[in-house]
Amino acid sequence: MQDSNEGVVLYIVATPIGNLDDMSARAIEVLKRVDLIAAEDTRHSKRLLQHFAVNTQLTSHHDFSSAAEVQKLLDHLASGKSLALISDAGTPLISDPGYQLVSAARSLGVEVLPIPGPSAVIAALSVAGIACDRFRFEGFLPAKSTQRLKRLQALAAESATLVFYESPHRIAASLADFVSVFGADEQRQLFVARELTKKFESHCLGSVAQVADWAEGDTNNTRGEFVLVLSGASVQDAAEQEAGMQRAQEIARLLRADLSLKRAVALAAEIAGVRKNALYALMLQEAD
Repeated sequence: MQDSNEGVVLYIVATPIGNLDDMSARAIEVLKRVDLIAAEDTRHSKRLLQHFAVNTQLTSHHDFSSAAEVQKLLDHLASGKSLALISDAGTPLISDPGYQLVSAARSLGVEVLPIPGPSAVIAALSVAGIACDRFRFEGFLPAKSTQRLKRLQALAAESATLVFYESPHRIAASLADFVSVFGADEQRQLFVARELTKKFESHCLGSVAQVADWAEGDTNNTRGEFVLVLSGASVQDAAEQEAGMQRAQEIARLLRADLSLKRAVALAAEIAGVRKNALYALMLQEAD
């Protein structure tokens, strides 16, 4: 049993993902009242706080914070002072640093309270027009195509709606990999939300191939921050995809005795009726 720090609070405060009018009155009041604010990027957050006339002391807390820096925040809480955690945009801890601080604060008996507000995940799901009674948030996909294809293939049979974040410098390559893995399945819908709540916000809903064409057709469509929402696989499609890929891998392994990896994959993919790039990514992983 940990010692109690009754009355001490760590607030997890959501901030706007674009439009500053989405900042709640409660969030502003809490940020003005706490003794210290920990922010992912203090330069970015300083401008936000100035806009709302918040003069509370600001400190840094991000993925690269040292153990000593985290301990300073815990010492701050242990001394009986309140702390608010904010990220660059949206709800903290959703693809942002902070869970270790929250875990450690709870172990000290500190109360942790959410101040809810904007979230790019929830905003995108609410307007996608895709079933969201069950969804799986995957955050950012791997930066390298081989690893990205492997991850997407592992998710191909998932029946829940899938949600991803993506950056402007990788969106085109990621959509190309979506086509490689999901392009043959016209039943699956992909929704892309670009620059949510900002001036140049735009959306696209269609098949995976249609969305990739949308992005390729206008360079403006590859600028900004993205949320991708992919409808889940049907139970029958999932079973067929998994069986097809397993068969393709077995064929490729047999062909590898006499052929190069690329040639074996190309033939196996054609025989089994699966996507060549997705199969190649899986076979490369086996070869490592």
